[in-house]
Amino acid sequence: MEKKNTLLTLPAALRASLKKMAQPSFIPPMLATLTKDYFSDKDWLYEHKFDGERCIAIKKNGVVILKSRNRNSMNKNYPELVKALTQQKADNFIIDGEIVSKNKKGVSDFELLQGRINLREPGKSEKKIPIVYCVFDIMYFNGYDTRKLPLITRKKLLKQLLSYNKILSYTTHVLRNGLTYFKKACHLRWEGLIAKRIDSLYIGKRSRDWLKFKCIMQQELVIAGYTAPQGSRAYFGALLVGYYNKKGDLIYAGKVGTGFDEKTLQMLGKKLERLHRTSCPFMHYEGPIKNIQWVKPALVAEFHFAQWTNAGRLRVGRYKGLRDDKDARDVIKETPRAIGPDLRKHR
Repeated sequence: MEKKNTLLTLPAALRASLKKMAQPSFIPPMLATLTKDYFSDKDWLYEHKFDGERCIAIKKNGVVILKSRNRNSMNKNYPELVKALTQQKADNFIIDGEIVSKNKKGVSDFELLQGRINLREPGKSEKKIPIVYCVFDIMYFNGYDTRKLPLITRKKLLKQLLSYNKILSYTTHVLRNGLTYFKKACHLRWEGLIAKRIDSLYIGKRSRDWLKFKCIMQQELVIAGYTAPQGSRAYFGALLVGYYNKKGDLIYAGKVGTGFDEKTLQMLGKKLERLHRTSCPFMHYEGPIKNIQWVKPALVAEFHFAQWTNAGRLRVGRYKGLRDDKDARDVIKETPRAIGPDLRKHR
């Protein structure tokens, strides 16, 4: 049966979950909740957690639009992905996935992807930094909202929808054996896994039906200042970073002075120069102020670190790269949630 009739092959009970609707211009991505309670469960599936850039891909009447989490267009960054989706026979769909660049070991690496986000060379970056779109969900297809179908059904539809190749990759999963797969993921130096309830619906917000199992401590933070460079280093020494609390206050999270090569120092230094301000943007900042330049808290970056200290600071932080797919005001401290057996079984 042709792909355009795929929805008609669903059992009647599942077809009843479909809603006929005009194709929306954007669907907010579903987000996972961080947890430290790792588990195996027959009612959950486990997927690779990619270290890349989230992308909602919309194809309508043959025209492809790529959008980030905060609705920014990504078409200019990834023209080969636009071409690959345009060439697909399937049309009128909205899918969810992660754009990644892989290192020599075949592991997704956000640092490599920086060359496509912030250091672009038109016409050259595609060959120098190849990407893969790892697709893992479908929210709309051929006139129907599919978000109320169970996840396991959506994944079956998604697998049939596209012809996968070196740019388009279907995200496989493991059923039940989450702990074994998580151990393997950490051994392979993946960022971690995403655990998903197999009957979960797709909702455009953070949910405990999707959980993050992280091998590496990592999160987004807002850059709000920097120290003066020392020695032979140019532009800046360390970044002063933070996150927003529930009251909307910017909370200081520490300094990060590693992870920068010369090209990154130049690129980031020039961006920071345009954001200078005279006052400290942090609430209740009590650290040193000598040789610090404050900046407007507008830039969001990804950082690796060993742990949070008792004082709420990053320990052994390392810069990974700028993100342009998340607004600064949306950056909060990710605190692992307890997900016990009862919460795993019941919403």
